[in-house]
Amino acid sequence: MDKKSNIKSFKELIVWQKSMDLVLVIYKITNLFPQNEIYGISNQMRRAAVAVPSNIAEGFSRQSTKEYKQFLNIAYASICELETQIEISYELSYLDKINFEKIIELIQEVGKMLNKLIKVLNNKIFITNH
Repeated sequence: MDKKSNIKSFKELIVWQKSMDLVLVIYKITNLFPQNEIYGISNQMRRAAVAVPSNIAEGFSRQSTKEYKQFLNIAYASICELETQIEISYELSYLDKINFEKIIELIQEVGKMLNKLIKVLNNKIFITNH
């Protein structure tokens, strides 16, 4: 996704849109967590979730593909962190099976989209360097 592409804003990226959906789901679900977790796992989950679309947006604004990929890799790491926290929350019975499965599905969808975008950018660098 360089400046020559038809995409003019990170908001047009489906991966950004889906990650924003994920943020909203995480905020809603963590509101149901025990009050004593407000500064614990629910806070960590919210920060990890917010980091995904934030890094996609910040990376999009960078001048080089290398920098963009770096931010996408950070977003991917945050998705992995969030998936782990969702697993923990489920094991602690903070999430029921239905919500757990819905969130995991959305996390995996965003993760796959990030991976695909990173691969596209890797191929772009390979092609332009040779």
